[in-house]
Formats: sequence, structure tokens, C-alpha cells
Amino acid sequence: MEDLKISKKKPSYPINSKLHKYLSEYNRNIKMPIFYDDLRRFQGSVAVYDNEDNDTLWVRVFYNEFDRKEIDLSLKKVYTILHSDGNENTIPFLNVDAIDYCTFGNSNPFRIKIRNILNDNFTYFYVKTADASRIYGLELEHMLSPYNLNFLVSNATLIEEHIAGIPGDVFIKDMLPHCTKSEKSQIAKEFVKFNERCMIRLLGDMRSYNYVIVPTHDFDHVVYKLRAIDFDQQSYEGKFNIYRPQFFKENFKMVELVQECFEKLSIDQYKIEERSILVKRLKSFHGRIDKLIECMAEDVISKPENINLLKGKIYEYTQDEKFMHCNSMGQILKNALDFLTHNYENVNPKGF
Repeated sequence: MEDLKISKKKPSYPINSKLHKYLSEYNRNIKMPIFYDDLRRFQGSVAVYDNEDNDTLWVRVFYNEFDRKEIDLSLKKVYTILHSDGNENTIPFLNVDAIDYCTFGNSNPFRIKIRNILNDNFTYFYVKTADASRIYGLELEHMLSPYNLNFLVSNATLIEEHIAGIPGDVFIKDMLPHCTKSEKSQIAKEFVKFNERCMIRLLGDMRSYNYVIVPTHDFDHVVYKLRAIDFDQQSYEGKFNIYRPQFFKENFKMVELVQECFEKLSIDQYKIEERSILVKRLKSFHGRIDKLIECMAEDVISKPENINLLKGKIYEYTQDEKFMHCNSMGQILKNALDFLTHNYENVNPKGF
């Protein structure tokens, strides 16, 4: 299977005043006690390995004693703002167990592990640079996927909650072969819907390590869902297939599974179902998503050559002339969502 090529380093795009205003209106933009650059003052680090002694490409960072006290207190405050009402009465019961730094990828995030010392329950959140395209991706995921997302922005810093689940590459390698026939059929269905959702909302680079599988026990069986965890490649690349997870070699086992489980008629049925659900979500968030797309249409979050390539490919796919008049990724997405709304009842989806 031919591998798709992703831009090696996507530039980080600043948040403009209009997007800041949108984020403030929907309580995403607030004052924070710590910024991404503050965490970069670490004095040393050690590699973090998984349970099988494989390098995770994360490093555990360390600070001098004075900085560590200040940083720990600030991170505890961030946790209370992200997960509660900002009340600081719980801070004495919180501990920052670890601060890890990712050396791989575009965003180089910090992963913060916060533990409640009263009961040893812990959770994670991430501190990243506030890239505009990533924020559009998070907001679109919040409104157009089955899942709500909790994140906050402060100046050029993004605070993002942890999305729990089994990494897709781990699941495909270690767990998928042991699933029952019924479970494999259900996972195949979810992959078809996930593939369609990513394509329509232009979320790129959904290789197996950029989404998680979320198992939920329901009566006498387990329900599996696919959930994106990386939004760096929202509406950036010009190649249309980068927005279709089925074309990445890391997902080849999932594509095989779909082909084994379903005839084309069933695949088309699930694509139509997902398009119909997306239209319902669009109507539910009508005013809010219009404001977001308006910000996106006026923003610069990609290169002109990527925009020209993508609008040409989508025109070939839809035969809708409106795409050829687009001058930004936001305009392309707006027309894609308009096309979906007007045509979802009579779509003729392409097959695998």
C-alpha cells in the first residue's frame, strides 16, 4: 500500500483577534497562571519507557527547586480551572507526579500527571503552544463528533484534557486479532464512520497512533468506538487523501477488516448514516459553528499551494463549482459542510 506523505513540519499559526473573541465568547479563553514557555525552563530530563522497555519518545523533565515549587502550584491551579470552577481549596490534596515532554511531532507538548493524594486517583492534561489550526480542529471535534472536548487557551498557550483510550496502533497489533467476529464487524463499522467524519471535516493524518479505541461494556458485550486524539493537521494539507484514514498504511489492517466484513452496499449505508448524523450536529450547533467557520474562512492556516490543490481535488470529487472559488481552508470547509447539508439524503459515496 503506497504511503501518504505528510509535511515534515507544519508551521504553527497564531491566534488572530477574531478567533480570540470567539474563544472568549464560549469560555475557552481565560487567564492562566502558567504558560508553555515557563515549562521549557527544565534543567534536565530522562527517557520514559513503556512496560516493555520501548522508548515512548517522551522524556521526564526536572526543574531546580525554586522553579519546581512555583510550577507545581501553577499546574495545580490549572487543573482546578480545567476540571472544576477554579476553587483552590482542593490544591493541598493534589500532587504533580510527573511532567513529561514529547520530543516527537509538531506540537512538542508537556504531559502533566496530577494525583489526588487522598485516594491516589490521577489524571493527565497537556500544555501546548496555541496553534490556530489545532484549535479549529478541537472545536470542530467538539461540535461534529460524538464527543465533547475540554480545552482552554491563554495567550499563546493551549491547555488540553487527556483523551483516554487504547492507542489505535497498539489495539490493531495486540487486541484486534483476538476479537470475536461480532466485535470485528462492529469495529469495521466504526472505522467506516470515522473515515467519513474525518474526510468531511478535513481532519488529516489520522494514522493509527493518532486515534484511540474506546471499549465500553454494555450488558453482555463490549462496544468499541474510534476517537481522534491529534488535531495538528486540521485543514492544512493539500492532498485530499490525507483526510481519509483508509489511505494510510498504518490503517491497512482496518481497511482489510472492512473489506472482509462488509459488501459495498453496507459500507455506503454506514457512510450515509454518518453524513446524516453530521448534518444533525451541524443544525444543533448552527450559530456557534457558523461563527467558527467565519473566523476560519478569514484566517491563514495553510499555504496557498495546499489550498489550490485541495479545492481542485474536492471539485473532482463533488463537481461543485463553488470549491473552485475558495481562497482559504475555511472557505473550503464551509462549502464542504454546505454541500453535505444540501445533499446528504442523496449522496453517492465512493467505495473503499
